[in-house]
Amino acid sequence: MYEAFTLKVAQHPSETAEFLLTRVLAYCLEYREGIAFSKGLSEPDEPPVVVRDLTGALTSWIEIGNPDAARLHKASKACAQVVVYTHKDVEQLKRAVAGEKLHKADLIVVYAVDRALLAEWAAKLDRRTKIGVMRNDGELYITVGDDSMSGALVRHSLATV
Repeated sequence: MYEAFTLKVAQHPSETAEFLLTRVLAYCLEYREGIAFSKGLSEPDEPPVVVRDLTGALTSWIEIGNPDAARLHKASKACAQVVVYTHKDVEQLKRAVAGEKLHKADLIVVYAVDRALLAEWAAKLDRRTKIGVMRNDGELYITVGDDSMSGALVRHSLATV
């Protein structure tokens, strides 16, 4: 699917550049009707990115980073799709939720974003940045202005932890 759109994204004072870029990336990769940034860090009970249907019902809960097991459990009970995009150590996330109660753990999808790609992208951040995002299987391609970079996007499951 190819889409072109304009995003206005504010960085919360306590938000790292990597978190911000992972949030933008998640929005782009999960893009569909009803997607929106939530109030985010200002509203801790909401995920950073949500998808709602036309009635306002939550259909997708999209987390960033390494949420704890209780948050993932709550998310998977709240809607049919839970996706985590992590810019952190995915093995640390897996260890943290291992043995914890997770509702429908087999349906929770985790994408680990290449940390070197995020660091390179963060170095090119500007107040008004035009980006392009393309995913081909497990590879991400990001363009910022005339610069191109790539890195892995690896899918993980929490079902076996």
